[in-house]
Order: sequence, then structure tokens, then C-alpha cells
Amino acid sequence: MKKFFFDCGTRDATASLGFLALRVMVGLMMLIGHGIPKIKNYQVNKSLFPVPDFLPFSLLDHRMSLNLCIAAEVGAALMVILGFATRPAAFILAFTMVVAAFSYLGAAPWFQSSPTLVETKELAVLYVIPMIAIILAGAGGYSLDAALCKDSKRRRW
Repeated sequence: MKKFFFDCGTRDATASLGFLALRVMVGLMMLIGHGIPKIKNYQVNKSLFPVPDFLPFSLLDHRMSLNLCIAAEVGAALMVILGFATRPAAFILAFTMVVAAFSYLGAAPWFQSSPTLVETKELAVLYVIPMIAIILAGAGGYSLDAALCKDSKRRRW
């Protein structure tokens, strides 16, 4: 189980530096741009936040849906930034963005076609792409995962 949660993937210095930059930048964008504003506007959003229209999430109320979204956009984003249980955290963030793109923004267009159109699937999908890269490759050598799972053998896939 430790290997599943804390395997950092590559330990190559250059690749690890690239994954560190990717994790920190995307994680901070999610945290500062989406997670913290949801916390600040919690009182306004708690009765208006959208609930996904597929089981089992359609059984949630507005407040629980908002709480789960905040947990993903704050908690999982912090875990991705720190490189702690990075693959599961990246999966949670990617899943949250897939739900946003195809449930909440289901009828919205894929791409922004005019300067005033801001609700599109494009931004949510653009958050999914680096999360897929992190899920597949791991956090890299500069992460808490690498400190927790010291694997001296070279892995062969």
C-alpha cells in the first residue's frame, strides 16, 4: 500500500525539477484561484452550489457538494504541491475537474469563442491534463513521496 500511495516515480534530477515546477504551479493555481475563493464565499455558495446529476453524487445536497469540492481544490491541491500521496491527490483533482467539465458545464461549449464567454469546458480540461501527467509519472525526486519511499532499485515498467 505504501508503494501505491507514495511511489514518486522518476528520481532523475532534471525530470524531478520539471515535475516539481508542474506540481507547484498547477497546485497553487488551483488552490489560490479556485479553492480559497470557495472558502471565502462559503456562506453564499452553500445553498447554490451545483450538485452533479449522476449517481451517487446526485444524492448529495448543495452544502456537501461544496464541501467535497473544497476538499479537492484545497486539500488535494496542497498534497500535490507538497508531493505527498501525489498520485491519489492528482486523481482526486482530475476527477473533480472532469465532474466540473461534463456535469456542471455539460451544456457549455468546449472552447472560448468570444471575449465575453467565460464558462467553457476548456479550463477544467486544462487542469485535467497536468494531473494525468502527474498520475502517470509520479511526483518526482523532489517530493515528500520520495522522502517516504526510498526505493534504491531502478524500476522497470
